[in-house]
Amino acid sequence: MRDEEPAAGEGVFPSGRFTVEIPPVPDADTDVLLIAGELDRDTMAPLSAALEAHVGAGRVVVDCTALAFCDSSGLNALLRARLKALEGGGRVELVGLRPPVDRMFEITGVRSVFRVYETLGEALAEGTTP
Repeated sequence: MRDEEPAAGEGVFPSGRFTVEIPPVPDADTDVLLIAGELDRDTMAPLSAALEAHVGAGRVVVDCTALAFCDSSGLNALLRARLKALEGGGRVELVGLRPPVDRMFEITGVRSVFRVYETLGEALAEGTTP
């Protein structure tokens, strides 16, 4: 892992208990953010930076498979990114919500506003079909 933030579209955004990785994806209209660890007020800066760099007119798939915890700060960051994406004609989608995170998304109603996939492969196979 590098200590400095990578240029938009590459690498890892580290933050101790939480990381965001942006792997290359063959579909030029889809960006994938692999998030891992504990997402809360103290660790959300890397997610906010990655979402800011990648949300636009395209599709952003946030893979939550390795996300162990998410508080309201993380939910708000994802919701803000979703609204920004919609304004630009894009969208933000989620993958692999684990039970503790899925439960929080379900209780707050956030899960119902996102398209959610079980696996990254399923999301990528869906392509850019709205």
